[in-house]
Amino acid sequence: MSTDPAIIADHLTKRFEEEAGVFDLDLRVERGLIVALIGPSGSGKTTTVRLMTGLLAPDSGSISVLGQDPTRFTADTRARIGYMAQDSVFFPDLTLRENLNFAASLFGVPLRRKRRVNEMVELLDLGDSIDRLLRDASGGEKRRLSLAATLIHGPDLLFLDEPTAGIDPILRQKFWDHFEHLSEQGSTLMVTTQYVGEAAFCDLVGVLAKGRVLALDTPDGLRRRAHGGDLFDVVFVAPPARDDLVALTRADGISKVTWLDDHSVRLVVADAGEISSTLADWASQRGVELERSEAFVPPFDDVFVELVSAAEDEETDPEGDVALAG
Repeated sequence: MSTDPAIIADHLTKRFEEEAGVFDLDLRVERGLIVALIGPSGSGKTTTVRLMTGLLAPDSGSISVLGQDPTRFTADTRARIGYMAQDSVFFPDLTLRENLNFAASLFGVPLRRKRRVNEMVELLDLGDSIDRLLRDASGGEKRRLSLAATLIHGPDLLFLDEPTAGIDPILRQKFWDHFEHLSEQGSTLMVTTQYVGEAAFCDLVGVLAKGRVLALDTPDGLRRRAHGGDLFDVVFVAPPARDDLVALTRADGISKVTWLDDHSVRLVVADAGEISSTLADWASQRGVELERSEAFVPPFDDVFVELVSAAEDEETDPEGDVALAG
């Protein structure tokens, strides 16, 4: 199996309107990773996936998927790819089972495919609805069918466009458990989502807004970018004096101190795993008693808001000192 990246995008651009499309996208996806594109509706996530699957041709830049131009995929390469679109592409007058069998036949799954179909039915909990007409199925059942049809032929590379939209949290977790299993087996997954918290399940995350990548990093890397370092919360037995906190801001590895309330502050630190000794030395020297201290992991909704806000500030004040650290 090739060790070359599964996806390479270089200054990839597709413009629909002045601020609609994908602009100057650079991306490198190594094989076996789960990569998420997160962002609000209209940020360019679906357009990016359509460029990567060959449904759209770029206006400029280049894109290589499994070593080929997606608009010129060979039949063999297409057979290695699974694509789950946002909208249903199945037949409303067929049952879910008949639709799944049809998808299997399109991908060349052998005629004795009953075992594979049953595996998908069990995996996605479709047993009670598999013989229901698609037009009578719920939205969640249709999403499960879409994922089953995407996985039926065992693809090496999966493009999943909003795969968990409209499904309940329990099934959403089940989807992600299986995505992680596929990654462990060597599959590469490109997932778009509006559920920002799902970024925590991924190896690499691209934050999109207005068709541009604001940041591309690991989940922990994005948290650090958003806040300028790790976050660490400190609770005091009694409120410290202002001079004590000024001294704390000057300690090695601490770049910012923010009051949370009268008895607690949040620190921005270089490394949350190494700050405890510095904090203990400061408390001892200043005669400050700590009730507790612990690393704080911000939710990805907050991380996303911080990154987007920073990018907007940079647009309105390009000469200012707000920038995304690389």
